[in-house]
Amino acid sequence: MAKPEPGSVTAAQNWPQALLLVGCGNMAGAMLGRWLEYGLPPERVTVVRPSGRPVADGVTVMTTLPDVIAPDTLVLLGHKPQQLPDIAPPLEARLGAGATIFSILAGVSTTQLAAVIPQAGAHVRAMPNMPVRSGHGVVSLFVDPSVPAHVRDVADLLCRPLGLVAWLEDEALFDAATALAGCGPAYVYRFIDALAKAGEAVGLSAEIAAHMALATVEGAALTAAVSKDAPGALADAVASKGGMTREGLDVLDRADGLAPLIEATLRAARDRGAELARLAAGPGKA
Repeated sequence: MAKPEPGSVTAAQNWPQALLLVGCGNMAGAMLGRWLEYGLPPERVTVVRPSGRPVADGVTVMTTLPDVIAPDTLVLLGHKPQQLPDIAPPLEARLGAGATIFSILAGVSTTQLAAVIPQAGAHVRAMPNMPVRSGHGVVSLFVDPSVPAHVRDVADLLCRPLGLVAWLEDEALFDAATALAGCGPAYVYRFIDALAKAGEAVGLSAEIAAHMALATVEGAALTAAVSKDAPGALADAVASKGGMTREGLDVLDRADGLAPLIEATLRAARDRGAELARLAAGPGKA
């Protein structure tokens, strides 16, 4: 289904009546920036951040939680996971009826959220990645099957302007999804940098190599996004037998090449998610 243009009436018609961001770091800020650009009325948004720094025109910024959080507010938890044990009690005490917790805290399960913020009507777990700011991100989502369907619908509509919405049926897979899509952009940036440095090593200037590496990855990603062929088939289509591309692919395809390296990378990120969950649970609660 085609997305409406940013700022259009269609884009703006399904926004929550009240959106409270508890924390507004890089990720939460990227999400909010996209939503505002896409048509979210800024007067519906309140951001709680200790610094009190402005966020955007029309958005209310507070240094502490409001005394009362209006009924049916969607509360986005955008602080550090380790801060949850300190933030949850005062948040729980202020929640109005029907409030939904929308958490982007790495490693924090819906069970943990429900245990520390039971007053909320529903708990949605989400993990976006940084390209959500341009609408080309990925947002992994999970809600318990017992949660009313309209909560899932609201979360789905809220995340569609951000990019691909990936619903997970098993929350146990959340750390794996986060390792792939949430952490993945950083790994792609490292690959771009490595490609540029390799180009420099074989004789190109640093400036030309950097520009070529970025443009090459961008073009390849755009091509893969619109192609009916799998990325592996696209790679084989570029690589003729005995040619330059095939010679390079043979290096990447070694038993100790790219695939096991990326797998080890994702496993390390996934396992860190489990560690973050234990930290967020607090001493003796993991």
